[in-house]
Amino acid sequence: MTELRSILEEAVRQELISPEAGGRLLPFLMERGVAVVGGGVAEAQPAMAAEGQAWSDTETPSFVRGFHDVLITIGVVVALGGLWGLAALYAVLPAIIVLSEILVRRQRLALPAVSLTIALFCWTFLLMSFFFKPGISAFNDIGAEATQFVAGFPIVLGLYYARYRVPLSLALCITSALALVFTLLLRLMQWASGDPQFFSNHPLLFAVVFLVCALGLFATALYFDLGDRLRRTIRSDIAFWLHLGAAPALLFSVRLLMSFDGNLLDVAQAVSIKTPIIVISVAVLMLIGLVIDRRAFVTSGLLSLGFAIYGIFRQGSATVDTYIFTTLIVVGAIVLIIGTGWMPLRRIVLRALPLVISQRLPPAVTGAVS
Repeated sequence: MTELRSILEEAVRQELISPEAGGRLLPFLMERGVAVVGGGVAEAQPAMAAEGQAWSDTETPSFVRGFHDVLITIGVVVALGGLWGLAALYAVLPAIIVLSEILVRRQRLALPAVSLTIALFCWTFLLMSFFFKPGISAFNDIGAEATQFVAGFPIVLGLYYARYRVPLSLALCITSALALVFTLLLRLMQWASGDPQFFSNHPLLFAVVFLVCALGLFATALYFDLGDRLRRTIRSDIAFWLHLGAAPALLFSVRLLMSFDGNLLDVAQAVSIKTPIIVISVAVLMLIGLVIDRRAFVTSGLLSLGFAIYGIFRQGSATVDTYIFTTLIVVGAIVLIIGTGWMPLRRIVLRALPLVISQRLPPAVTGAVS
């Protein structure tokens, strides 16, 4: 699939076909078993044979293509960094648009598209910070500034995706839209209670609302993922970025649920059980990632685990003792086992699932390179 994609991209660069036609041709040809064999295009065996060829690596991000893209991306980052330091904030947006027209819309360079999308996200953050000062902690009064601050992100990123079709921009648009829903729900509950400090008095409700939104982000990622189980279209790239955000959001919501100072747990008990609960949560995330064949989901959860353990180490009531080191060894062993035996473990898990579910998931092909 990588060779076929490169051929179509070269045809787009030479203006033999339009970028839109190239984007539609790739899934069309792959669905009919067309593959590159020995430097030429040949018709592969349909169904499972073509599926097996496409599954040599199930999660190679499409923005990783070659050092040419890396070199252009370095130039984009350096140039925008210099412009950001010398010019006003409003001068950066035209530069992002001009570079996007050349590098993304015309040349279809993937990694520069990612860097430009991140630059646009940072620009939007600074712009919203200039006009709106949310300045709130998690449990303080949720004012209109917080909602207005978040509202700009889905608009700007949605327009960027409509023009340039960068998967990361749509993923960030969806994530920011859910963040907007989150702030609206908080404001609605706060308004209904009539208490400006409602979430300071009811932190558990805040954690529940956050968990619901995190589950909504994960469900959206699954929607895109299951709609492209063979990972051949842009839906797979969108799901990749959404999973990167969904895993830490789910883990953070679990931490919030275990951090409230209620009557069921005192502070000492909460600290003593926090580490194993986080480890169990990450293990569940790893199992989910194994089922849906998303290493990005697992990796993102592990990064969140590292920050969680770092926070626990800094708490005065927690000591670095044999229990914590044992926990780290267990987590490391799980990572190594899953990382080295990804496909065999997937085949075991898929065989344990009902057929109606496993048939909708990405296949685990025998002999595939993980």
